[in-house]
Amino acid sequence: MLKKKYILGNSIKTARLARLLAKLVDFLLVAILGLFLFPFGIPLGVIYLSFADSLYNGQSIGKKIMGFSVLSLEDGKPCRPKQSFIRNLPFIIPMLFAIIPFWGIIISVILFIPLILLELFLLSKLDSAHRLGDVLADTTVIANDQDRADITKKRQSWFEKQSHV
Repeated sequence: MLKKKYILGNSIKTARLARLLAKLVDFLLVAILGLFLFPFGIPLGVIYLSFADSLYNGQSIGKKIMGFSVLSLEDGKPCRPKQSFIRNLPFIIPMLFAIIPFWGIIISVILFIPLILLELFLLSKLDSAHRLGDVLADTTVIANDQDRADITKKRQSWFEKQSHV
């Protein structure tokens, strides 16, 4: 059996980086909306980010480009709009402040930095590679692989009682 070599050492690190790149693509779209359609672009960006993970069968534009989907841990189906909103709250809340001129932008940056650092910390340190938004919304991110039959099966929810065997 041929062992795959990954630039970043292993597939988990590669997947984490790809997830970050997918979110970066989404943030880039939000920034473009904010800059070119100012002042209406910021609310449009917030709306996009709120529901992005429920588009395209559980894929934001960034996730579609990078080949990921967001699934509900409740039933194994693609992320619903409510879950997308909840899982993106750590990004939405600071962006809402950015709508307010000057002080709102300062508050936005003050909130955004620790939330992003927390998201990055959880993504890199949790064995499951889940971020705060995944835990809040009871979702998980998977790589799109049409050969995997298990991706539509129900997964263990964050909120179900764990059984110790």
